[in-house]
Amino acid sequence: MDRAQLLAELLDEELLQRFRFRAAEADRENRFFDEDLAELAELGYLAAFAQPGASLQAVVRAQRRLATAAPATALAVNMHLVWTGVAKLLKDRGDDSLQFVLDEASAGEIFAFGNSETGNDSVLFDSTTVAEPTGRGGYRFTGKKIFTSLSPAWTRLGVFGKDSSGTEPVLVHGFIDRGQPGYSIADDWDTLGMRASQSNSTVLDGVEIPAARIFRELPVGPNADPLIFAIFANFEILLAAVYAGIGERAVTLAAEAAKRRRSLKNDAPAASDPLIRARVAKAAMLMDGIYPQIDVLAAEVDGQADHGTQWFAKLVGLKIRSTAAAREVVDLAIQVNGGASYFTGNELGRLYRDVLAGQFHPSSEDSALGTIATAWLGPVPDPAGESD
Repeated sequence: MDRAQLLAELLDEELLQRFRFRAAEADRENRFFDEDLAELAELGYLAAFAQPGASLQAVVRAQRRLATAAPATALAVNMHLVWTGVAKLLKDRGDDSLQFVLDEASAGEIFAFGNSETGNDSVLFDSTTVAEPTGRGGYRFTGKKIFTSLSPAWTRLGVFGKDSSGTEPVLVHGFIDRGQPGYSIADDWDTLGMRASQSNSTVLDGVEIPAARIFRELPVGPNADPLIFAIFANFEILLAAVYAGIGERAVTLAAEAAKRRRSLKNDAPAASDPLIRARVAKAAMLMDGIYPQIDVLAAEVDGQADHGTQWFAKLVGLKIRSTAAAREVVDLAIQVNGGASYFTGNELGRLYRDVLAGQFHPSSEDSALGTIATAWLGPVPDPAGESD
C-alpha cells in the first residue's frame, strides 16, 4: 500500500464527520481546532513528510480530503506541512540543512509559517522585519508578521527579516522556539472566514534566534536558491489542494440539495429543473479540471521534473485557478441550495466565507500574471535602453 492510500485511510469517513461537526462549532465560536489537531498528531499525520516513501502528491491528496470536512483545519495544518515539505524537497535534492525540521516534526513539534507582512508585496524577496546581527552568528528580529496560522499551538515559528548592516542587505531565515522571550501573539483573529485557523499576528520585539537555528542568508530580490523554489512549490500546491477540497465539498452539497429540494410550482424535484442541473454540472466540470492539475504538479515536484523558468509560472497559475474555481463552484452550489445558505449555521454559507480567503494568499492574481508574463515574454524592456 502506498503513502497516499495510507494517509487516506487515516482520514476515514468517521473522522471526517467528527471534523465537519467541530468545524461548524469552531467557526461559530471563533476558536482554534484543538481537538482536530490532537487527533491528527495522534495519527502521525503531522509527520507525514518524515515517513519512508513520503511524497508531496500523497500529502496533497490527503489535504484535499481533509478540506472537504474542515477547511480551516486543513489550511492551518498546511503551514506545518509546508515547512516539513520544504525540508523533504531539499533533502531529496541533496540539501540536509532542514533535516532537523523532519526530525523535530517526528518528535511532535509543530511548525508554523511566520513570513507574511503587511504591505510586503515582494513576498519572499524582501522584508520589512529587521534582522540585527548579535555578533555570535545569530540575529535579533523586530517586526510584525501577519496571518500566522496555528498561533495557539505552534512550537517552532519560521520567520525571516532583512539585515542591512553590511555592504549589501541580506534576508535571514530562522526558527523561533515558542518558549523564547522577545515576541508576542496578538488576539486579533476575528475574521469573515477560516476562523478556526486562528491566524493571529505575531509581534517580534527583538526575539533572538541563535546561529544554530539560522538556516539561510540570501540576497534581497529574486534568486535561484533551492529554498525559494521549495517554499513556493509546497505552499502553492498544498494551498491549491485545500481550496480544491472546498470546491469538491460544494459540488457534493449542491447535488444533495438538488435531490432534496422540490419545486412547488412544478411539483417536481429540483434535480429535474434544467437550470439546476446545468449549475451542478458546471460546478462538477470546473472542479474536474482542477484535480488533475494539482496531482500532476505535485508528482512532478516529487519526480524533480525540469520546467526551467516555467516552474514559478505553473505554480502561481495553479493557485489562481484553484482558488478562483472553488469560489465559482461555491457560488453555483449556493444558487442550487437557495436561501438556506444565507444562514450562518449552514455549511455552504461557511464554505462561502472560507473560500473568499483564497484571494488573499500569495500569489495574488496581479503578481501571478506578472510572473507568468515574465516566464513567457521575459522581463519588461527598459525604455531607456531602447534605440530610436
